[in-house]
Amino acid sequence: MAAVIDDICNKAFSKSFMLFKPEHLNVFDLLKFLFSPKLHERKFVESSHPTEFNFAHRILIIITIIVLKLLQLFAAPLALLGFVVEFSLNFLSANGGVFGLLNIFRLKLKLPDSSSADYQSIVGYMDERITLDQSIKPGDANYNAALCMMASKLVYENEARVTNIVKDVWKMEFLGFFNFWNEYIKKSATQAFMLRDKNSVCDTIVVSFRGTSPFSAYDWITDVELSWYELEGFGKVHAGFMKALGLQKSVGWPKEVNRKDKNKPLAYYTLRKRLTKLLKENENAKFVVTGHSLGGALAVLFPFILAFHDEKFLLQRLEGVYTYGQPRVGDPKFGEFMAKTFSQYNIGFHRFVYGFDMVPRLPLDDKASMFKHFGPCIYFDFFYKAKILEEEPFKNYFSIVGAVMMRIRAFLELGRSLIIVRIKGKEYKEGVPLRMMRVFGLLAPGVNAHCPQDYVNSTRLGTKGFLVSPS
Repeated sequence: MAAVIDDICNKAFSKSFMLFKPEHLNVFDLLKFLFSPKLHERKFVESSHPTEFNFAHRILIIITIIVLKLLQLFAAPLALLGFVVEFSLNFLSANGGVFGLLNIFRLKLKLPDSSSADYQSIVGYMDERITLDQSIKPGDANYNAALCMMASKLVYENEARVTNIVKDVWKMEFLGFFNFWNEYIKKSATQAFMLRDKNSVCDTIVVSFRGTSPFSAYDWITDVELSWYELEGFGKVHAGFMKALGLQKSVGWPKEVNRKDKNKPLAYYTLRKRLTKLLKENENAKFVVTGHSLGGALAVLFPFILAFHDEKFLLQRLEGVYTYGQPRVGDPKFGEFMAKTFSQYNIGFHRFVYGFDMVPRLPLDDKASMFKHFGPCIYFDFFYKAKILEEEPFKNYFSIVGAVMMRIRAFLELGRSLIIVRIKGKEYKEGVPLRMMRVFGLLAPGVNAHCPQDYVNSTRLGTKGFLVSPS
């Protein structure tokens, strides 16, 4: 079940590129690359540049290739583990907890249905809140931020659950749930949904992209892969994110497509068409895009491709981009272009980072890597107090001082999980799955801080004045 990059891939749409091919990895080839800068002789990497003289960059490529290969090898076991964990949690929930299992003696045990509205993902069990914060009203400075975070969390769930919560709990118009095709891994691996929030203050369409599913090797491969394409005049962009959004092997990013297989829709083109239709029907409506983790990267990349195609109508109707725990997407030139585009069309860019979340600190921002964040960071500390920063503290995940600070913070967060319900109220209660993740955070600091729980808390408890960020 390996996720592979097809050798037959037209790169003519890009000025330059570097593509990783872990399926072609062998140990001797890897060792040769350690001592030789000749990229064109390596089977596991394809690049428009024949050599890589930067030794640190070669080390980074080697580490990335090994991680990608391991993810390919363990894709099936990881998916099985995810099924077992989620099924077990839903099985306990459906039967009233551990003591409910005593119903086995009365032959009344219930088996959960993974397609039902009652079935929750592991992300849902880490933060079981489904209601919006009633203290935050339409028109408030942090209204969109709070709504978008809840939408970014909800998109991890199945279609039935998303539909039910949007319509029956949030009382909003549900506009569709989508499973988008990724041509490079030949799988529907990108999920998103749309809703319409129409009230006395606003008429807003929300597009929410799903982030990294904890048990999906395909998602982790998309995140970890440091492949990139350079688009003439626009900079270098993370290839994995572009593939997830709808990059096509044969033609790259044509402005128009004619998909023969309607069962394999591509994210960018499908959403662009749907938004154009909806916004033309509602001249006062605007839209926002949002996502957590990988979903945040796709939320940034979507308006980038709109600008690449000079889609003025949609850019003029795009009110804001809200990302939570978003990884880096492109190089400085990409960032400059995005900042200029957002300023030109008055699009608000709101990049939220909580504490020592590891994902916004990846891919690394150093001499061996070209990835950079752009725009201000809305940073929330341990007490959910917000600050506007150019970059989150310890901008790279691997730092000696940062590693010590992260472990101290992880220990404090574990302690906070035991008392926050008494301080802030029952809606902030943390269950067993999240506390287990916080324990794991003592070993792998920064992982626990990436969970949606702290981002929901940040939008609800954070300093409200900081939740309006200039583009």
